[in-house]
Amino acid sequence: MGTHTARVQPSADVAENAVLGDGTTVWHLAQVREDAILGQDCVIGRGAYIGAGVELGDNCKVQNYALVYEPAALGHGVFIGPAVVLTNDTYPRAVSVDGSPKSAADWEPVGVVIGDGAAIGARSVCVAPLRIGRWALVGAGSVVTKDVPDHALVAGVPATRIGWVGRAGRRLEESAPGLWTCPETSERYRETPDGLALEES
Repeated sequence: MGTHTARVQPSADVAENAVLGDGTTVWHLAQVREDAILGQDCVIGRGAYIGAGVELGDNCKVQNYALVYEPAALGHGVFIGPAVVLTNDTYPRAVSVDGSPKSAADWEPVGVVIGDGAAIGARSVCVAPLRIGRWALVGAGSVVTKDVPDHALVAGVPATRIGWVGRAGRRLEESAPGLWTCPETSERYRETPDGLALEES
């Protein structure tokens, strides 16, 4: 751990047993629930919600009014745009079939798992259970209902793959069948069954 400490604005609500890594900032009116674990140098924006037991790696950014419901797990360097929702209930209902209010014991939460470096665009909804691959990019306003491969660019309702992106977030250009190049970094990628893989130089 570094020499920094976490910074929490007075209006934020952070559970006593939540773990905040060094250099992490929690902004106004955000809520971080019990047993949440946030890595180093994370930023939790105004009014954001981090559910009980949610885990964030280092250098994550959760923008204003995003809702990250348990049991979500985010890798390192994940970007969650403004007003994004990561759901956790496959069959949501406020009441049981007999009309009685449902309690926490009446359902089993399911989570969204997001790989390192991935970014979820503003106002997108990720419907659990699903996995979003490393360095993937979800376009703003999308509804993601299926797993997203590594480096995939997805958009729409429901979200479908419309291209590939590199680690810089730029759309890749096909240089040969199954081979892709980043116009910003010149990094080269090869298609695999799981998405794209960075070619070692």
